[in-house]
Amino acid sequence: MTSPSVQMAGQRNQSVVYADEVAGTGWLFFAGTILGLAGVMRIVDSIWAFSYNGALPQGLKDGVLGSNLNNYAWTWLIVGIVLIISSGLVLTGSQFARWVGLFAAAIGALSAMTWMPYYPVWSLTYVLMAVLTFYALARYGGRQRA
Repeated sequence: MTSPSVQMAGQRNQSVVYADEVAGTGWLFFAGTILGLAGVMRIVDSIWAFSYNGALPQGLKDGVLGSNLNNYAWTWLIVGIVLIISSGLVLTGSQFARWVGLFAAAIGALSAMTWMPYYPVWSLTYVLMAVLTFYALARYGGRQRA
């Protein structure tokens, strides 16, 4: 605890106490935020896939989940819901949240790879964010030492 001395006019020394920041708080906030944003983006992807009526992309025939966009839509919807739930859990700081977040980050990275043939730069960016989230949870998501 840091307690600097503060002097005000007409008063004696008063101590102001500031709580020390727990190591990794910023990383955990980053992880929770990225998981939440990734979940929202995956849900937007699923809405697009459910509502898309145009011609299918040429390479989709060889895609991981087949040539039906509904397969992708359901996958993105489930992944998005898992990511948003894990975001809330990580931001609450429970030990269970760490494991759900690690699982969700891994699933998020793997699901981003299905878009690799179509959007390689975006997919790699998404994988990088998932790896950083995984690092944050693995390094700082454990029990806090007293």
